[in-house]
Amino acid sequence: MKKKILIVAGVIAFLFFLKVLASPRGDTTPTQVKSNPKEVQALYKEAVTAEEGNDLATAKELYKNIMNDYPDFSEMEDVQKRLEQANLGIIFSKAQTPQTVIHVVEKGDSLSKLGKKYNCTVALIKKSNNLKNDIIRIGQRLRIWAEPFSVLVDKSQNKLILKSGDEVVKVYTVATGKDNSTPVGTFIIETKLVDPVWFKSGAIIPPDSAQNELGARWMGFDIQGYGIHGTTHPESLGQQATAGCVRMHNDDVKELYDLLTLNTQVTIVD
Repeated sequence: MKKKILIVAGVIAFLFFLKVLASPRGDTTPTQVKSNPKEVQALYKEAVTAEEGNDLATAKELYKNIMNDYPDFSEMEDVQKRLEQANLGIIFSKAQTPQTVIHVVEKGDSLSKLGKKYNCTVALIKKSNNLKNDIIRIGQRLRIWAEPFSVLVDKSQNKLILKSGDEVVKVYTVATGKDNSTPVGTFIIETKLVDPVWFKSGAIIPPDSAQNELGARWMGFDIQGYGIHGTTHPESLGQQATAGCVRMHNDDVKELYDLLTLNTQVTIVD
């Protein structure tokens, strides 16, 4: 129970940070950290250098320090984007972290079996190990991300927050339902489809049709008719504009699709 309370408190704090980040910047008050002190500029330069040198673990920690200690830094939006890139870079890399395991391939193993065993997508296993196909060999060492992902959708900001364990990985701008119609609650991803066909009012709209509003991917919830999908209307992102689903940019939904397994938990809040 204490752990759940701490997780909820952490998410609330992060959502508050996003609201502050999105709000117009007025004059600083005595309680605010001054913009661009020498210390934060030095940290920022060090983080960018580490990132460019592919030392993503160091870059990640430095960007996190900037976000935590210098909330009024003028380059904060860039820091957040760079932190998200570092997070994903680590997840998709071969780097060993506390969230990963090394699996030595045994007779009878397949990528799909390993995905089920470690609750990881086949796409993520392939990307992490630079696999060009589904063929694996006995004795091969595979690096696998074993910490579950989860999703939080905040309708008030039209943001989707991807988490691994308790850590925020990336924040996406999405569209949610018109008139606050996206349901609130905790759901699971029950279906996943690439280039989905859209069944609309009895009509069958193929994936290559300009009228198919589901975009490149579909991740359906355990509540009929609702899910996360791509879009043919990227201009609607950041607004309440859908029939109730969570709509993402096609590039973003492809990225998310490769990370989220069936039964991933999705929490939607007002």
